[in-house]
Amino acid sequence: QVELVESGGGVVQAGGSMRLSCTASGGVSNIEVMGWYRQTPGNQREFVAGLTNGGPIAYPDSVKGRFTISGDVQNTVYLQMNSLKPEDTAVYYCNALIRGQAPIWGRGAQVTVSS
Repeated sequence: QVELVESGGGVVQAGGSMRLSCTASGGVSNIEVMGWYRQTPGNQREFVAGLTNGGPIAYPDSVKGRFTISGDVQNTVYLQMNSLKPEDTAVYYCNALIRGQAPIWGRGAQVTVSS
């Protein structure tokens, strides 16, 4: 059973940077994609970044050029967030995809960008 643990998060001023980490454990050899989503109250989770063994998945326009995902999908992935904006404020969730299984989620990390 794969488990995901996020670290990082907190409060940062607009224009600043922050890095999130997500470490996977248990059955990690079956992970095909690891990524990040974010969610604000009353809204659905929004895809932010994803990483496969072949490299990153295309970033959405909302974060393109500012966010970068890196790491190893069978170990730890990182989300480097630069030029943060108040609208980036959200709970950020790590996600892992294994063929034939439901998506796996971490508990989430709060990121607050103050203006």
